[in-house]
Amino acid sequence: MSTHGTSLLTRASKVVFIAIALTGCASDIMKNYVGQPVESVVLDYGPPTAIVDLGQGERAYQWRKVSTSAVSGTSSGEVRETKHGTVYEENETPGYIERQECFYTFYAHASGGRWFITNFRQPKLECE
Repeated sequence: MSTHGTSLLTRASKVVFIAIALTGCASDIMKNYVGQPVESVVLDYGPPTAIVDLGQGERAYQWRKVSTSAVSGTSSGEVRETKHGTVYEENETPGYIERQECFYTFYAHASGGRWFITNFRQPKLECE
C-alpha cells in the first residue's frame, strides 16, 4: 500500500475511533429533556427550525445544526536511491472543508396548555 493510501486509512481510522468514543453524547443530553417543557430546550438552544403537528396532541420539534471544519492536508516523502541517482518522492493529500448537517428532534405532548418532551429521535452517528 502506498504512503498516500496508508495516510487516508489512518485518518479514516481516527475518525471512526472518535465517532465511537463520542457515541451517545447528544443522546445523553437529549435524554435529560424528557419530561421537561419544550421551553427548556428553547432556552438552551434557541427556537426550533421546524415544528411538525403530528395530531392528537403530539408534535415534533426539530433543531438543525450545520458545522464546518477544515481538514488539513498532509505531505510526506522519502529519499530513494535509483540507478539515475538520488530522488526525493513526495506524497501529498490535499486539505478540504468538511460540512456536517445534523437534525435533533424531540417529540412532545400537550398538557395543561404547554408542550412537554416525551421522547426524541436518535441523531445519526456522525451527529452524536
